[in-house]
Amino acid sequence: MELLCPVCGLPLCKEERLWRCVKNHSFDIARQGYVNLLTVDKKHAKHPGDTKEQVAARKSFLDGGFYAPIAETVRELITPLSPKAVLDAGCGEGYYLTKLQEALPEAAFAGIDISKDAVRFAAVRNKNALWLTGTAASLPFPDKSFDCVLSMFALTVEQEFARVLKDDGYYLRVTAGEDHLMGLKQIIYPEILRKEKELHPQFHGFRLEQTKTINFTFTLESNKQVQDLLSMTPHFWRISKEGAERLHQTDTLTDTAQVVFDLYQKE
Repeated sequence: MELLCPVCGLPLCKEERLWRCVKNHSFDIARQGYVNLLTVDKKHAKHPGDTKEQVAARKSFLDGGFYAPIAETVRELITPLSPKAVLDAGCGEGYYLTKLQEALPEAAFAGIDISKDAVRFAAVRNKNALWLTGTAASLPFPDKSFDCVLSMFALTVEQEFARVLKDDGYYLRVTAGEDHLMGLKQIIYPEILRKEKELHPQFHGFRLEQTKTINFTFTLESNKQVQDLLSMTPHFWRISKEGAERLHQTDTLTDTAQVVFDLYQKE
């Protein structure tokens, strides 16, 4: 799989322990196997993205199998397309990409995330994919590198996704539905304010081919599992002191996930 230098845009060549371009910009391969291509000018914070503690919580929750129906639906939608190269843009700690790779062992897989800690966890989880620290707003890949791009609860960068997709390639956007995790919300918020979400948005250069919504219920049986769930949601950043205290006293939680899958094809 080809990479481009995030400094000058020229191709990177892989050496024993680093990637280097002809202008001698070099990027070390970490001990865990990932490569940090996030340059200082692309950072919006000293330590962008999820923290090590948040990533560890997400790994623990996902490894518990609570969101297995999401991974299964991704496999159902993507496997019939027989992609040869897949990118997860916003890969987190690598759970979903790894599950998809199990169904497509012959394909090449890459994951990129702005969180260095998330990519480190991903590289430890799976040694058979290319893991990068970087931003989806400036993907370090040549044009038409992938047959499929995934965005799992992450942002859509339509111009970049279209650029790195091959002609007639696919983009799978996975987002939370309007009724996602209402049980958690009812604990942490005194009042639930519903905001209209744009379902199945149109993106320039893409055609919506298929959409699917799944609902499934799961039960958490410890406060640690409840806290792990909070840590992997946007509510982690919004919760009040009072909401955090109520959640701290919650030892079991049965909740329902609602997840929307939109499959687009590049035009």
